Amino acid sequence: MHGLGNDFVIIDTRDQTVGNMEDVSKKVACRRFGIGCDQVIFLQNSDTADIYMKIYNPDGSEAGICGNAARCVADIVLKENKSGKVTIETVSGTLSCDRANDNLVTVDMGKPRLDWDKIPLAQECDTKFVPIRLPISSESDDAENLPVCVSVGNPHTVFFVGGGIEEFKVAELGPQIEKNPMFPQKTNVEFVHVIDRQTLRMRVWERGTGVTLACGSGACASAVAAMRRGYTDRKVTVQMDGGDLQIEWREEDDHVYMTGPVAYSFEGTIPA
Repeated sequence: MHGLGNDFVIIDTRDQTVGNMEDVSKKVACRRFGIGCDQVIFLQNSDTADIYMKIYNPDGSEAGICGNAARCVADIVLKENKSGKVTIETVSGTLSCDRANDNLVTVDMGKPRLDWDKIPLAQECDTKFVPIRLPISSESDDAENLPVCVSVGNPHTVFFVGGGIEEFKVAELGPQIEKNPMFPQKTNVEFVHVIDRQTLRMRVWERGTGVTLACGSGACASAVAAMRRGYTDRKVTVQMDGGDLQIEWREEDDHVYMTGPVAYSFEGTIPA
């Protein structure tokens, strides 16, 4: 399945046992010798939710949450249960998902974590202006060029860049920021251009994966970052290489809501 080109192999282990999930993920995610995907998702039974979702990156590392994958899993369970709402348990908490208009799926991503030690960062600082810079010569000393950091179940670092975002060297700069000592658990990296108060253009480097066409949690983090800086309103469209997501950070409950499509590519079996 995929959400806006952010693609997943989803393995249902509710009635079967899979051995070392790290090794399986490395093999399955490889686009040359396996099936190929941005992340491998294992479905498991849950005692507290409709389903448990485990997420692994192509390098075998486990991810805390994935918004696009959550929509895909939600779509599967919504159809199974013939219901309008499902809950998904993850290592980062439980997500509530609803069927939206036009067969879209809305995921309640919960409250964003804004404190430096909750993201986490290596040192105390104002997370609206984290003291690191892009390693490019054109970077100025203006504080506005410092990134915003936020956790939406996993750490994100959001840089606001100008109109040259389409030519921005995401694949070159992303891994340098991902492994910066400021981030003890590494970080996802978003490069964002503010089009207007209702629209963001985002490109992304995902930790443990690389450049992807879309990132649901990254879109949420980018929207929260823009709202914290006062660049946008509380509801925005985030435009990514693979398509658009609608993100709302509601004042009444402080939760972030993400709405977008899902798509099925194929179903099959693979040898153990």
